[in-house]
Amino acid sequence: MPPAPTRRLSAVAVLAVAAGLGLTACGTSGSRPAAVVSTPSSSAAPGTVTLDTPDAKPALTLTDQTGHPYDLVKRTAGHPTLLYFGYTHCPDVCPTTMADIALAARKLPTVDRRELRVVFVSTDPTRDTPGRLKTWLGAIDPSFTGLTGNFATVQKAARSLGVGVSAPVKHKDGTVTVSHGAEVFAFSPKDDKAHLLYTSGTSEQRYAADLPKLVKGEMP
Repeated sequence: MPPAPTRRLSAVAVLAVAAGLGLTACGTSGSRPAAVVSTPSSSAAPGTVTLDTPDAKPALTLTDQTGHPYDLVKRTAGHPTLLYFGYTHCPDVCPTTMADIALAARKLPTVDRRELRVVFVSTDPTRDTPGRLKTWLGAIDPSFTGLTGNFATVQKAARSLGVGVSAPVKHKDGTVTVSHGAEVFAFSPKDDKAHLLYTSGTSEQRYAADLPKLVKGEMP
């Protein structure tokens, strides 16, 4: 498994010291799937991390929830964009993150809401079919875009941002472990680059306070 970019590893190392980031497992019961995600410790306050070097959007083309090809770079160009890697069977972190963003986005003025792009890239593409994504995201916010496709392609895109993603592992008892970073990347409409990321556990209130500025290409 090739290492993530050196710059991102350095940033995560700093963040781990400053904010207590570590790997933790989402709860799992019976046949429910498990996730291993990057989350802040209980003593760390979730929030934003400013990137020393802005990240470009991954050159990523996958299938969206309508079954059509979706070119991330082209379809989100010039739009404020939030990007997250996760999976729909996640028992807690992924749905909570998407729901918090959805609630915050609804507080934006209509014209700003139309500009915002929220993209959810599946790290469990075998189970996350377009139909599954459409149903799952439809219950959260139908305007969100869900992408699925070749796992290697997803993993490469995630690693370009320094996000750890491992292939899903199915266990004898039927449970599935899906390991993925839980950061939300915020791309500016001015240069289509991510100048900051949100750590796992960031509140709806924080997103609601930041989105009006992000939509205008300003730093919160």
